[in-house]
Amino acid sequence: MAVMGIDPTDPRPPSRQIADELREQIVSGELEPGQPLPSESVLVSTYGTSPTTARQAVRLLKQEGLVVSEPGRGVFVKKQPPTIHMGSHRFSRRTREEGKAAFEAEIEAQGRKWGQEILELADVPAPAWVAKWFGIEPGTPVFVRRRRNWVDDDPTQIADSYYRQETVAGTAIRTENTGPGGSYARLEEQGHRLERFREEIAIRMPSPAETKSLRLSPGIPVAELRRIAFTADGPVEVLTSVVAGDRHVFCYEFPAPE
Repeated sequence: MAVMGIDPTDPRPPSRQIADELREQIVSGELEPGQPLPSESVLVSTYGTSPTTARQAVRLLKQEGLVVSEPGRGVFVKKQPPTIHMGSHRFSRRTREEGKAAFEAEIEAQGRKWGQEILELADVPAPAWVAKWFGIEPGTPVFVRRRRNWVDDDPTQIADSYYRQETVAGTAIRTENTGPGGSYARLEEQGHRLERFREEIAIRMPSPAETKSLRLSPGIPVAELRRIAFTADGPVEVLTSVVAGDRHVFCYEFPAPE
């Protein structure tokens, strides 16, 4: 690599200038997944900077989750896991009639292995934002299904679904195995015909518990999705889901409004 130097007129610190340049090489594919990052000595000679500045630049990339250290070997461009595409078509009634839950159908359509573990089935006080959608007082008892979804061998999603107690009374939704078609199929069997869904997505950094549960590398954000499933009479499920930000793409198709 030719000596590039640090631009003294650039308001960015030297370490940030180096990190931004290396990030561009990673994003463009010039530095490919699994390829070693230039060594500290190479960065020093390339940018005409100090070892401390070079180390700070690499640390920034580690914090962003773009590179990983391998003891005794060096620093490498992180190999990104295959992307999980989450399309709005996963909520189709046809999918439920085929006996598949929404997430399960989406993953299997991509030729991948899906799994789920139940973390909790319980009656709990309704959080304020859940109570707002159900039109009840915060703290009113509601039923929650907490689970963690896996794709291949990686945990990818933590999801909590809330229901009014009377909506799920006597149904398989209160059990570990909701049966063919998942919870939405059980709701429709009870006469709660689903008419529309609303999704809100916020990007943020994970909590320590989320980092551990999803096995996130340092610097990886999460997408927090809140989904409300509506019948003609109002919401029947309020869901919050946290997914690994480096593994998901949400895809939506809808007609242009008049």
